[in-house]
Amino acid sequence: MIELLLAPLAAGLAVAVVAGPMGSFVVWRRMAFFGDTLAHGALLGAAFGLAVGISLYPAVVLCCLILALTLVALQQQQHLAGDTLLGIVAHTTLALGIIAVSLLPTVQVDLFGFLFGDLLAVSGRDVAWLWGGTLFILLLTALNWRRLLSITVNEELARIEGINITATRTLLMLMLALLIAGAIRTVGVLLITSLLIIPAASARRLVRTPVQMAVLASLLGAVSVFGGLLLSWYADTPVGPSIVVSAAALFVITLLLPKRR
Repeated sequence: MIELLLAPLAAGLAVAVVAGPMGSFVVWRRMAFFGDTLAHGALLGAAFGLAVGISLYPAVVLCCLILALTLVALQQQQHLAGDTLLGIVAHTTLALGIIAVSLLPTVQVDLFGFLFGDLLAVSGRDVAWLWGGTLFILLLTALNWRRLLSITVNEELARIEGINITATRTLLMLMLALLIAGAIRTVGVLLITSLLIIPAASARRLVRTPVQMAVLASLLGAVSVFGGLLLSWYADTPVGPSIVVSAAALFVITLLLPKRR
């Protein structure tokens, strides 16, 4: 059992570690719908990769990055509210992705695994790529932590301090896009946002500083991955949803604990 679960556990931990700080920014900035939009657009990237015959996950990463930049540009317009715009783009890209996949008769796609994750199928190469991406995003986060936190607390004050608001916001969006594209293998397109939000929301009740919240969110995410793998192994349930259920159980437990201020 241990040997079979080592690669899935390593892959899941890679996602959980980086989802902690990224999920904290998602919760602080109320960007949950943005994450959903990127995740839904990932399916369109997969269909594009299959259509042109390139590797699946580089195509997903490319599509997520392009979509993130597009959303940043679209959010500058004043005609539609941000959540309305994200709702339109999210469901449109998801529908286009499903239609595109259905129009590829010569390609067999595990659509269920792509939508809900297939962590048990990861290889050593997948683990290496995931940890490489995790370390890259963590390095960018550490180098830009003060600027990211400043625009989260107060954008006007950050602008007075000389911080480039647009560039910093775009960097955050691109890091989220990289995370979502890589994490699709673990919990899938439809569940990735939950792995970002639930551990961060759980940690928020128990800490006093932003750094503490980012670290605790990573730890809770790691526990969720471990618990989800155990649940899947012993109860024969899908891995991705099992991880989300494990994270939700931890959130319920934190609700029973006294909130720190």
